[in-house]
Amino acid sequence: MRIFLSFVSGAKLAFLRVLSTAVVVWGATLSTVAAHEVLPSIGDMRVSDDVVTFDIRANLESFIAGIDLTETANTNESPNAATYDELRALPPADLVAQFKAFWPRMAAGMTLTADGQSLTPVLLDVSVEPVGSLAVVRASNFSFSAELPADAQTLQMGWDSSFGVLVLRQMDVPEPYDGYLEAGGLSDQIPLAGGGQATGWETFVDYIPVGFDHIVPKGLDHILFVLGLFFLAARFRPLLLQVSLFTLAHTITLALAALGYVNIPGSIVEPLIAASIVFIAVENIWARGISKWRPYVIFGFGLLHGLGFASVLGEFGLPEGTFVAALIGFNLGVEVGQLFVISVAFLAVWQAVRIDRGKNEAGRGFAIYLALTVSVIALSVLNPPVLVVALENPVWIFGAPLAAVFILSMVSIQLRDQPDAYRRLVAIPASVAIASVGAYWVVERVFL
Repeated sequence: MRIFLSFVSGAKLAFLRVLSTAVVVWGATLSTVAAHEVLPSIGDMRVSDDVVTFDIRANLESFIAGIDLTETANTNESPNAATYDELRALPPADLVAQFKAFWPRMAAGMTLTADGQSLTPVLLDVSVEPVGSLAVVRASNFSFSAELPADAQTLQMGWDSSFGVLVLRQMDVPEPYDGYLEAGGLSDQIPLAGGGQATGWETFVDYIPVGFDHIVPKGLDHILFVLGLFFLAARFRPLLLQVSLFTLAHTITLALAALGYVNIPGSIVEPLIAASIVFIAVENIWARGISKWRPYVIFGFGLLHGLGFASVLGEFGLPEGTFVAALIGFNLGVEVGQLFVISVAFLAVWQAVRIDRGKNEAGRGFAIYLALTVSVIALSVLNPPVLVVALENPVWIFGAPLAAVFILSMVSIQLRDQPDAYRRLVAIPASVAIASVGAYWVVERVFL
């Protein structure tokens, strides 16, 4: 304890060191994650003359490199990242040749049956886009077919979990099947003549986890924006006002964009989303409460974030027959994800806020944060596989900023007699870190 108290006696120097470390770690980790993000594969299924054909749009480099797309959200975090980068730089013809050589392994990882009878997939064609920017995921297309048994009625399809998410869409039939298959999941038994479309309720329920997943853990930019709202003031009323306006706004543009009424390129929307993070976080440094213009600004930024969510839906589309149910389910999942982020943030700073407001629990608060810091660091070092799968990233990517918040909260408790200790030592450093990451993303999305 004496060592720690002597440390905090030089509070300003310690504060700057902790802050700079948090900014560097957080900025480096989150900017790295943004580069080679894993995307779902999109598959269209058609039946003609007793032959079923699948047209798949996917990232072939990750397949060939042997990256487990269920356990990572970013190819840079895979042990096979170097192989992926080499493949990413190949001209289209060379990557086509690599995939054709890889095809037998991919076919062996597929499950394809008709009326319970196994089918043999045969590769038909492969097309690859030009090399382009190496920092951007390259989507390619391949198609394969299989002969159906005579008078086949149903088909079931899936592939190995290492190939990641597959959005499977049945085409050219009434009431088509539409499935979101992840972690090696199999489709339902799909009626080949149509009629396998999910009900509105089933679609609603199915799309809730899809929306949640695109906040936690995949929506790092949306996570940072919500945290920017939180760190202005950890009080219920101002937080409720901000989140409500943000929710209303992004719901409007998400619906309009998904319906096709609004279409703004991601090259414009994504840098603006990053800029919104910077603005909110920087304002936190100077503002002590909600300014008269902040509600309007949040509403405007919410419109932008809704367009960002719409681009996610645009990756795999929404089922036409149950469009509204899917849209509502996805949006509800997004809201649950945002509330989860706020809940975690509140629990992380709860003791520091209570002590800053006069509760005489400094000893208990310090002990809690010390235990939490040690626990998070231990989990980050051990990197347990179950958490890696759940977070779709190494644990330290989320553990590093969380540990920084715990450390800053301990400093806040030790300096509780100083005015605005929590705000100066926790909220403002966290906002500076958030703004730094957002600023990097602005530069990356515009110039890199």
